[in-house]
Amino acid sequence: MSIKTTFAGLALMCLTITTYAQSIQSPDGKVTATLEMAEGGKPCYKVSYEGTEVLNASPLGVNTNIGDFTQGLELKEVKENKVSQSYDLRNIKQSHVDYEANEAVASYTQRGNVVMDIIFRVSNRDVAFCYKIYPRRDNRVCVVESEASGFSLPQGTTSFLCPQSKPMGGFARTSPSYETSYNCDEPVGKNGWGEGYSFPCLFKTVQGQWVLISETGTDGNYVGCRLLNMQDGNYRIGFPQQGEMNGAGSTSAAIALPGQTPWRTITVGPLANIVETTVPFDLVEQKYKASQEYIYGKGSWSWIIGMDNSCNYDEQKRYIDFSAAMGYQSVLIDAFWDRQIGYDRIAELARYGKEKGVGLFLWYNSNGSWNDAPQTPIGKMNNSRIRREEMKWMHDNGIRGIKVDFFGGDKQPMMQLYEDILADANDYGLLVIFHGCTLPRGWERMYPNYAASEAVLASENLHFGQGACDAEAHNACIHAFIRNTVGSMDFGGSTLNKRYSADNQHGTTRRTSDVYALATAVLFQSAVQHFALAPNNLTDAPAWAIDFMKTVPTTWDEVKFIDGYPGKYVIMARRSAGKWYVVGINAEQQTLKKTITLPMFEKGSTLQVYSDDPQLQGSVKAVKQNKKQQLTVTIPCNGGLVITSK
Repeated sequence: MSIKTTFAGLALMCLTITTYAQSIQSPDGKVTATLEMAEGGKPCYKVSYEGTEVLNASPLGVNTNIGDFTQGLELKEVKENKVSQSYDLRNIKQSHVDYEANEAVASYTQRGNVVMDIIFRVSNRDVAFCYKIYPRRDNRVCVVESEASGFSLPQGTTSFLCPQSKPMGGFARTSPSYETSYNCDEPVGKNGWGEGYSFPCLFKTVQGQWVLISETGTDGNYVGCRLLNMQDGNYRIGFPQQGEMNGAGSTSAAIALPGQTPWRTITVGPLANIVETTVPFDLVEQKYKASQEYIYGKGSWSWIIGMDNSCNYDEQKRYIDFSAAMGYQSVLIDAFWDRQIGYDRIAELARYGKEKGVGLFLWYNSNGSWNDAPQTPIGKMNNSRIRREEMKWMHDNGIRGIKVDFFGGDKQPMMQLYEDILADANDYGLLVIFHGCTLPRGWERMYPNYAASEAVLASENLHFGQGACDAEAHNACIHAFIRNTVGSMDFGGSTLNKRYSADNQHGTTRRTSDVYALATAVLFQSAVQHFALAPNNLTDAPAWAIDFMKTVPTTWDEVKFIDGYPGKYVIMARRSAGKWYVVGINAEQQTLKKTITLPMFEKGSTLQVYSDDPQLQGSVKAVKQNKKQQLTVTIPCNGGLVITSK
């Protein structure tokens, strides 16, 4: 029997006779997860929001080399607890979080032996579950070969999904790297390009409820997972592909016992719940202490405009001066710096930057043996001894952080490499940005020196192809609802150049407006932002745009969803300290006209509004709210909107 048939059969079994059912409700009573035991000792569950089922009966369990814990189980007991915690985190969408959930720990036996707990937590917008596997006789370790963990969407559900790439494809055989386009509003039933979908995965039910499925808490003790469509709307957790890491390593996860798997997360309800969720961080804990108070903030980046040739001493010195003029905290020096500038002159640039109040981030190749990417420095980050020597050199020369690129998939050794790079970097006071990489899974809270990950079809594609420029607004209207909801996203955008070239005269043409560029500086959340601005923008971009980009924050205290639809348009608000920024972008052909209520601003206040005319010519003007705290706004296709207090 095929694996697909097996798991489809498990999903169907959950629809048969149920011998046990227990519901866990959220504190506000809107979200309910019902834990069931189907015929044959198969655990399963379902989820509803305000009485409407958003996940039908779906299978649970893990299959290991010491036992199949997907069937033949008996429920021993269920213990219920209340979970309440508060935490502060500067580098996510909300700086202070009060998390409350109801928890149920269901213990299962098999042939009289306790083998597994399934832990459920239900908060006011999220359901999460994980497995705790116990030793069996003399077995103190096990290999988790697969999970039955399923997600059965109601009939008529549509999907907003990013296909997982096949391994060892794309540029220099670097895939999968979570850099493919989303398919929006498609019927369920497909399986991407045959390999399922990258997390996070968004769905809309026929009743108009939204469901976001992802995972959190993944570290070197497990594998990174994906979502496989087994039959119609029946999805399940998929482990890595065998071809990842150039075929080296297992696709399974080896764990010590007792051992706990990462959390599977399900955010449900209106789009506000999806955009505002903090569930990736609610369920994890910090793994080590920060070695210092890390400096977040804004920076510049020559490569996105000037490519490899810009990686020379004089140009990087010019960008340091540019960052200083903008009041930015850093400059990112990209690939080939070791060859085209050299270690000694990088040290000179670091000293020069320190005088200007500008720190340096340095690019590194992660390789290894998992792809053919030739960019250097190479062979540094994959070896502990060499990596720590390199990081000591960086520490001694005042380097701010690193950007590590071209990873090799989601197998357990690769997840261990992510964790090892982060832990070593913390020892030497370095922030870490990952590119060509997996999705972050709660890492902002787990690793205090983690800054951001790419894991998205990011800004370099705007340089490489006009098609990406033509679709820029459409893609941006997706990220706010899917990718950026679960973790910091290093997009590297917000250019004010008209063309992607050093002289601003050649190359691909930007279709979006200057106000759009300002809006995405707020829309895309990452505590460290290296914007695609260039020194020439000091004189060739509108003064109001440069002034805004000088002061826009990169750390936020609060987020509020206002309106939008994935792939079409989005309007949302972020607060930094006492100042709110309301931003919007539009990808639809027709001009968007909305009357929006803005209770975050005082009644009768005069606001500063950045907007576009039909020809995408931007301007800024003072506008007074009406007595209902409302404004009527228009956003043309490829345009933007920014509203702040004066």
